[in-house]
Amino acid sequence: MKFGKESEKLEFKRSTVELSEGIISIVAMLNKHGYGELYFGIRNDGTPIGMDISEKTLRDVSQAIANHIEPKIYPEIKQVFIEEKACIHIEFTGEETPYYTFGRAHIRIADEDRILSPAELESYILKKNTDHNTWDSDLSEKTMDDIDEDTLKEYLERANRAKRIDFTYTTKEDTLRRLNLIEGNKLKNAAYVLFGRLPMLEVQMAIFAGTERLTFNDIKRESGNVIALVEVAEKYIRNNIHWRVVLDGSVQRKEIPEIPIVAIREALVNSYCHRLYTSSQNNEITIYSDRIEIYNPGTFPDGLVPQDFIDGYERSIKRNPLLAQLMYYSKDIESFGTGLKRITVACKNEDVTVEFLLLKKGFAVVFRRPNEQNVTTEIGHNVVRNVVRNVVLNKMEQTVLSTIAKNPAITAAQIAVLLSKSNRMSQRYLNSLQKKNAIRHVGSTKSGYWEIVSNNEAN
Repeated sequence: MKFGKESEKLEFKRSTVELSEGIISIVAMLNKHGYGELYFGIRNDGTPIGMDISEKTLRDVSQAIANHIEPKIYPEIKQVFIEEKACIHIEFTGEETPYYTFGRAHIRIADEDRILSPAELESYILKKNTDHNTWDSDLSEKTMDDIDEDTLKEYLERANRAKRIDFTYTTKEDTLRRLNLIEGNKLKNAAYVLFGRLPMLEVQMAIFAGTERLTFNDIKRESGNVIALVEVAEKYIRNNIHWRVVLDGSVQRKEIPEIPIVAIREALVNSYCHRLYTSSQNNEITIYSDRIEIYNPGTFPDGLVPQDFIDGYERSIKRNPLLAQLMYYSKDIESFGTGLKRITVACKNEDVTVEFLLLKKGFAVVFRRPNEQNVTTEIGHNVVRNVVRNVVLNKMEQTVLSTIAKNPAITAAQIAVLLSKSNRMSQRYLNSLQKKNAIRHVGSTKSGYWEIVSNNEAN
């Protein structure tokens, strides 16, 4: 049985004896499309034949790619089994075209790799610099039926409220044309990632027990369009960070998150505006005991660092300009090129440390969580002032009380995770605090919250 056939984005080689030819194919596909796949262990007619593969084989392939392709790329190289035949699968992406190998630039034409002549190379570079077509503006294979009408309507309503779009919804086709998301009869990629009906993108979210990727307390994977995934990720973070309550005598309770929500949302939206959509990697949200990381598979512009944009010295470099424009219309981003600065300022105002990590295969925003001891002490003073003075609480009950003060909507199960206790023990502490009239639960089990009983109420 044949695995498929070669194309402008797919190449087969019988074995690593053809490694040099394979590297040329990688460069040709990168220069034509910016991504592609290469298999060793499959004949060029698509028939899997397999090959002997060891750790050294994979290492040799990786080193050959690193040594012979400029600019550098960081492909995913792994052993796979196709019809029980061992093969090597290489998946690669790159945006820094033109790429060279063995001193030459190649380009993919159908299933062949052709050398670019000096004149063709000069023309290629000129066209790239003056008329570069980005992924979000490329035409997709999706149709109007693949667009979720409700999502599109809701988006347009938000853009109207923001006064950045002056037309109202009519039909899917008319609206998408007005948004520059249709060319001929084909949808652009930006249309589908924003308003797609069926899941195209995924976000992986996890909570770890400590400061390393060792023990999971929770892990989730959600799929959907960009608009849906930003909301899902923000909700996940909101529900799993600490909140403190300020008791200042006002009618409305003031709940303050340990990390500014405006900074979290800005980081999430930016992670989708600037991600590399041709990458097989997903956006990730990881919550540790000391930090929260928001990762996207999109490398930072070459030669620049985040501080260049925070200081305002550099103009915005948009990987997906059409997508960014659309999110600007709906006020999901406030203005171009200000995201990192807005995150920095929001965190500075709340005395929260934020870091920006430039990774080989992506970019991450890291929010450092406030020192737990300091938070507990600060909130503990407020709690002590507002809990009846003659109630005697043991150390664990005091810790649970401080935890409730930070997040009144917290559940017994969440308290158990934070304190590394069982659900039964967590519920026992809550029951004890209720019996001592230190706390009470308001509302339903699902949507209710905890209230700390003040001295005046208890008396």
